[in-house]
Amino acid sequence: MIIFKIDILKALKENGYNTTYLRKNKILSESTIQKIRNKDTSLTLKNLDVICSMLEMQPGDVVEFIKTE
Repeated sequence: MIIFKIDILKALKENGYNTTYLRKNKILSESTIQKIRNKDTSLTLKNLDVICSMLEMQPGDVVEFIKTE
């Protein structure tokens, strides 16, 4: 199972990117923002790339794989 390691929206806000900015500038769609809010990790690689770029992080800093049975 893949989970978020960080609170993405909080981290983006701390870097000056609130959800209104993300939507208005078409950086992330409303559906993507809702997925993040709901801890739904079924993001596209393109969206993960955008998030990593904005936060200056690697994907492994944002998501983590946890082995489940």
